[in-house]
Amino acid sequence: MPKFEAAIQKKVGTIYITEIFTVLEAVAFKQTCQALFQQNTCLNQVILDFEKTSFIDSSGIGALVICHRLSQAQGAQMQLHNVPCQVMMALQMTELDKIFTIKPSASPLSPPQSRLNGLPSTHPSVRSKAKRLTDIVGALVGLLITGIAWVPIAIAIRYEDRGPILFGQTRCSWMGKRFTIWKFRSMVADAEALKAQVTNQVEGPLFKNENDPRVTRIGRFLRRTSLDELPQFWNVLKGEMSLVGTRPPTPDEIEQYEVSAWQRLNVKPGMTGEWQVHGRSKVTNFEDVIRLDLRYQENWSFFYDLKLIAKTVLILFSRNSGAV
Repeated sequence: MPKFEAAIQKKVGTIYITEIFTVLEAVAFKQTCQALFQQNTCLNQVILDFEKTSFIDSSGIGALVICHRLSQAQGAQMQLHNVPCQVMMALQMTELDKIFTIKPSASPLSPPQSRLNGLPSTHPSVRSKAKRLTDIVGALVGLLITGIAWVPIAIAIRYEDRGPILFGQTRCSWMGKRFTIWKFRSMVADAEALKAQVTNQVEGPLFKNENDPRVTRIGRFLRRTSLDELPQFWNVLKGEMSLVGTRPPTPDEIEQYEVSAWQRLNVKPGMTGEWQVHGRSKVTNFEDVIRLDLRYQENWSFFYDLKLIAKTVLILFSRNSGAV
């Protein structure tokens, strides 16, 4: 397990962040932060020194979020010092630069190439031009189908419930960046306000109820056939999602994540993926979701994506399809 150097001067604690900040380092960082507060209950400020850091992934971002909450609970302010451009870009993308007090590195330049050699990089699926091209082509075809299906679906939704045709919800993409996911509305118009009245039937941060009373009659049909997800092709075209990826979590779910769960955000979320192919309606344990998402990351290749797309199409024409 990596070790973090820490120093305390008066009521200020300083933690020196390691050169890479991925899942192993993120777990160790959280433990260091917890130990710092346990041993020094009078701290009023925690400084994170990023001078040596060259790479951060979603687990590192998650550890910062978790320890920020810990600092707030202890009544201490957390500041980020000597933040290099690579880390700053990740903070800006996830809008954490609006939460933390940040002092950028004195040198805005990237670290020398010698420091980058051997360091991890973003997941290859995020960098793949072939995957992005497939997403664009697939999204354009999907939006054409959405346009054709729009009129009958809209009429059916409005006939049963005089509410909006589309439903927008905040979800989290790569590295935790928030975006609005779009679906054809399958629930009553005030579904979000009624959520507290519905029993959650799954374990962990997920929320699911097989007989959710908020789902309309047309909504059950849309979910069973996955037609409710057609507007997500717009999210794919914008680059917020991919045709294939991991399940897109809500901010409420992420609030409950441990550091290790943030690994699933190392890739873009997808309209389909391992969780879809292996029976999304039957996945009721959050650990199983994590396992499927990490398996996708480990097995990913362009042709693996095509394989999952083909399996998804077959499932949609079977009786095994169903809503997330």
